[in-house]
Amino acid sequence: MVLTPATPPLALWVVPVSDLAGVARHVLDVARSGIPGWRLLFLAPPGALPERLRELGAEVVEEPFGPDHGLRASVATLRDVVRRERPALVHSHLSYADIVAALAVGRGTRLVTTEHGIARDDVVYHRTSGKARLMAAAHTVRLRRFDAAIAVSRATAAAMVEKWHPRREVVVVPNGVDPVAAATPTTGLRILSLARLSPEKRLPALLDGFAELHRTHPQARLTLAGTGPEEPALRAQVERLGLADAVVLPGFVDPGPAMAAHDVLAMLSVWENCSYALLDAAARGLGVVASNVGGNPEMLPPEALVRADDAGAVAGALARQGLDLAARPELDRWPTVAEMCAEIGATYAAAGART
Repeated sequence: MVLTPATPPLALWVVPVSDLAGVARHVLDVARSGIPGWRLLFLAPPGALPERLRELGAEVVEEPFGPDHGLRASVATLRDVVRRERPALVHSHLSYADIVAALAVGRGTRLVTTEHGIARDDVVYHRTSGKARLMAAAHTVRLRRFDAAIAVSRATAAAMVEKWHPRREVVVVPNGVDPVAAATPTTGLRILSLARLSPEKRLPALLDGFAELHRTHPQARLTLAGTGPEEPALRAQVERLGLADAVVLPGFVDPGPAMAAHDVLAMLSVWENCSYALLDAAARGLGVVASNVGGNPEMLPPEALVRADDAGAVAGALARQGLDLAARPELDRWPTVAEMCAEIGATYAAAGART
């Protein structure tokens, strides 16, 4: 008698955005590595993300889903996919998909969520305190439907507990990053920011700190890569500080080549959960300067962390990280992508044991 291997259970990953920023990196890493013991199917709206997933050989459902398509269409799409594909588990990402999953998925299918973007300060992601309270109440209710909740950092988990009061323990699974075969790091003061040009990234504070650095190290250069609503104000600040010859705003850039052309990555955000940009910079041997908030202290040593509103401290940290290789962070004990995926699989198994 010939025994055939059992078909692995299906996990449906639900992502409400189609661009390649933010959560897409997490999704693509998991698609490349796979989750042990599970077959993966990805649901996303039309766009660059499902195209890239198909290039990786992943199974993809590309249908109307997400904020651009509306709640009614998103619920209908997810219900149809679940009815057609019969997944053992639906794993949603980002708050919109979480709420749709709670509305659309019946009791017979396990629900798992990964929280990538919550801040202790509500105004980071919500314009008013009223909207923040409303969304907190919605998440408190929808989490009662979920069999497991994953957070990408201990700070993220703590914020979830504080705001949403989940009934189950939140599992911390940090974003994994693999070692990078980069060129030997060199010293220098080529500073890079890879961030949306928006208020929560505190780029004016980075410019103030860079201005202090430039006074003592006139060879220093700063690249503010990215797009966003703060671009006109940032360009005006560059002119006001007399830094037009030292600062460039090139718009969107490819992160890999950009990091290869710089010495230090700077990120002074109001909050970060588990930044891939910071992880990639450290994995490549770059210097890193980041605000002492959220999940940043979980991945970076004290010498890489600063108060964003202290321009002198920012300047000093930029100089040390650029010129002293021994001060730069290392990721020797950080989980790889495969280890991250194994932890997600273990969370699936635990969720199944409870249902």
